[in-house]
Amino acid sequence: MKRNSFNVLFFIKKAKLLKNGEASVCMRITVNGARVETNIRKSIDPASWNQAKECARGKSRKSCDLNAYIEDAKIRLHQIFNELEEQRQPITARLLQEKFFGQDKEAEEVRTLIGTMQEHNDQCRALVGKDYALITVRRYESCKRYLSELIKQKYGKEDLPLTEVNGELVRAFEFYLKTEKSCQQNTVIRYMKCLKKITNLALANEWIAKDPFVGIKFHEKEVVREFLTMDELLTIYHKDFPLERIRIVRDVFIFAAFTNVALSEIFL
Repeated sequence: MKRNSFNVLFFIKKAKLLKNGEASVCMRITVNGARVETNIRKSIDPASWNQAKECARGKSRKSCDLNAYIEDAKIRLHQIFNELEEQRQPITARLLQEKFFGQDKEAEEVRTLIGTMQEHNDQCRALVGKDYALITVRRYESCKRYLSELIKQKYGKEDLPLTEVNGELVRAFEFYLKTEKSCQQNTVIRYMKCLKKITNLALANEWIAKDPFVGIKFHEKEVVREFLTMDELLTIYHKDFPLERIRIVRDVFIFAAFTNVALSEIFL
């Protein structure tokens, strides 16, 4: 299982001092490279701040109170982080920030990749026959299933926060489809387009800040399809299939082949 990386840093904003000449003290939480910053509503004279040690210099009451707050905050954040890891929950910098300040009960549920894709697929299935064909919905559902398998195999988790979806996951998914699922190039691209639709949805709703597909391009291979000969069509026509539904598919296909009616029109 891949462990989460976590760091907390305290710093002051020298560029924008307060009216009393002091600088605001801020806290930066970083989880797996993604970070959030918060003004902790405390300030200090810039000359009294030691950035290397992330604390205030001197023994004044203000310096001691600030240093005690910083020390307690670091301990509390590490406790929250460790608890979430033990519970195998998705961890984000935003979630740590909200739990630290007691905002997590009011905050929105952490958006995850598989969860968001399930919502999307449910909406698509409700629109089958209107905006989507059933085969398209089934492709999205297969994509979700394959992503779930990859996440469990690569990260040891059931799901991933959208904020952790990056280029590494995109490339790993492509490799997984080709090696584990033996998908050909054009099939791989169809699944990658399904994933990209979800990441585009996340970008549009500001659930993620960066497009994980940046710098990643896919090229379909041209497929030259040959026409069936009359002998091949007759072979299919005379073939006896044990299942009724397969016989129906055969009959529809033969009908389309001899009448030149598109299959999409037959199933309207």
